[in-house]
Amino acid sequence: MIIELLKNRVSVRKFKRKPVPEEVLQEILEAGRLSPSGGNDQPWVFGVIDDPQLIGQIAQIARHQDWIAAAPLLIVLCTVGVDDRRGGRNIQIERFPDYGRAIAELPQGFYWSINVEEHQTKIPGTHMLLAAQERGVGGCWVSRFDVNKLARLLNLPANYLPSEMLALGYPVQTRKPVEKKNLDTLVFRNVLEQS
Repeated sequence: MIIELLKNRVSVRKFKRKPVPEEVLQEILEAGRLSPSGGNDQPWVFGVIDDPQLIGQIAQIARHQDWIAAAPLLIVLCTVGVDDRRGGRNIQIERFPDYGRAIAELPQGFYWSINVEEHQTKIPGTHMLLAAQERGVGGCWVSRFDVNKLARLLNLPANYLPSEMLALGYPVQTRKPVEKKNLDTLVFRNVLEQS
């Protein structure tokens, strides 16, 4: 079942003027809540945006991607910066020992900003998109936006970093999935042989 959802997933940027029902939204959010995270920290919060005026403002912050303004629903995936006392930097220092000293010396806010991917908001976002698709709701990732302006607009504390957004709604049209690379071009076993 999950493979069929993945095979048929497409990015949707044209939405019907139809709200996503609350029970469907709750299922989408639940799919995000159940996502795995390193150390089970669950270092995220999900902002539900359904105010059309606010969505319009966010579309402008998102480098004037006007199609976003037509989405009836946005979910802003926020990374919650983990305090250094929890050992977050130590993981990165161990992963990249050649840069350990530089990682250790980065100012906290800058470190959180460049380390948002480590906090895995793409995992709950992916789960949410699949849950949405299962209920007939289409969506699209939005990664290009001014993080600081969005954080100010949403009145977020300093350690909540908007890392991704999902624009969601019922698709205007059905689209065919795009062609994906063949598996044999993406997989290597044991040691990569280079020609």
